[in-house]
Amino acid sequence: MRPPRLFVSCGEPSGDFYGAELVRHLRLSHPELEAFGLGGDRLLEQGADLVAHTRDLAVVGITEVVLHLRRLHGIYRRAVAAIDARRPDVAVLVDYPDVNLRFARELHARGVSVVYYVSPQIWAWKKGRIHTIRQTVARMLVIFPFEEEIYRRAGVSVRFVGHPLVDAVHPPTPAARAAFLLASGLDPARPVVALLPGSRRSEIAHNLPPLAGAIKHLLAKRPDLQFLLARAPGLEDILFERPLAGAPVRLVPGRSHDVVGSAAVALVASGTATVETALLGTPMVVVYRLSPLTYFLGRPFVSVPHYAMPNLVAGRRVVPEIIQRDFTPERVATEALSLLEDEKRVADMRRDLTDVRERLGRPGASARAAAAVEETWLSALEKS
Repeated sequence: MRPPRLFVSCGEPSGDFYGAELVRHLRLSHPELEAFGLGGDRLLEQGADLVAHTRDLAVVGITEVVLHLRRLHGIYRRAVAAIDARRPDVAVLVDYPDVNLRFARELHARGVSVVYYVSPQIWAWKKGRIHTIRQTVARMLVIFPFEEEIYRRAGVSVRFVGHPLVDAVHPPTPAARAAFLLASGLDPARPVVALLPGSRRSEIAHNLPPLAGAIKHLLAKRPDLQFLLARAPGLEDILFERPLAGAPVRLVPGRSHDVVGSAAVALVASGTATVETALLGTPMVVVYRLSPLTYFLGRPFVSVPHYAMPNLVAGRRVVPEIIQRDFTPERVATEALSLLEDEKRVADMRRDLTDVRERLGRPGASARAAAAVEETWLSALEKS
C-alpha cells in the first residue's frame, strides 16, 4: 500500500507557517506522508514537493492580481496537472481564497476530499463564496472563534481549532529583550518603535512611505526613540532603501517576534502581524493602504465594523486603525505618541490584548487541525 498523499496549497508566508505545522503534526503519525503543492520555505523544511513558491504567489489587491494574471494562471495549471498526476488522498487549502477556491472545485470534481484551513474572510466581503465552500469543502477549520457559527448556520461542516500562533508567539523575558536589542545595536534603556509594513512588495510600496514620514514626526517630539523594522522573508533590502532614506531605522530580517516583543509600541500593517503583536501584548497602531483603484473598486463590497483582527476577535475597538486616506504620517505619529506617553491607555490596551489572546483558543491548534485532516481522509477511505 502506498503512503498517504496530501495536496497542500499555501499562497502567503503566514499560510506557509500554518501548513507546515499541520504537515509536521501529520508526520508524527504518518512519517511516510507525501506532501506536494504550493508553499514556502517552511513547507520545504517539512519535506513537501513544491510546484511553486509563495514568493511567486504573493500579490494583493484587484489591480495587482490583474497585472500578474498570466503568471498566476500558469502556476495554477501546473498545480492542477500535478494533482492529476499524483492523485492525492486529501487536500488542505490554507487561506488564499482567490486561488484555493478554484482548487476546491477542481479537487471536488476529481473526488478528492477538501479540508479548508483558515477561512476566507466571507464575513467581510464576497459572502457569496459560501456557496462554493458548501458545495466543495468537506470540512472547514477556522482559527477565529466568531467564524464557527457563520459556517454552522450555512450548513458547512466546521470546527474551531484555535489559532496556531498561540503556540508559537510568546513575550520575551527582560533578559532576552535586552540581549536582542544589544545584538541589534540598540540601547535597551531607550524606547523602541517597531515597524511591520507588510510581507508583500506592494504592501511595502504603499505602507512604508507614510510610516517613514511618521518617524520624522516622532523624532521631532521624542529624539530618544529607536526604530526597528521587521523585514519579511523574501523581501530584498533595496525595497526599503528609498522610502527610508536618511531615517535611523535598523532592518531585522526574519525576526518579527523579537522586534515586536522588544518594542514599546508597534506600527503594524493590517493582517496576520496584528495577531502576532496582540499575542506578544505590545501596544499597536494598525495601518493599511491599498492602491487607490483597488480600494475604490473593493470598498463597496466590504462590510465589517473593524479592519484589524484584534478588534474583530474582541468584538470592539481595542487598537486604533488608520486606513487608506486617513493613513498619514501625522495621524500615525499622534497615535504612537499617545501610546508612548499615556500609561493608562497602554494598561487598558494590554488588558484588552490579553482578552484577545484568550479568545484565540488554547494551545495545540496545529495538532487539532492535523487530527481533523486525518479524520476527513479516513472517512473518505471508508466511503470509497
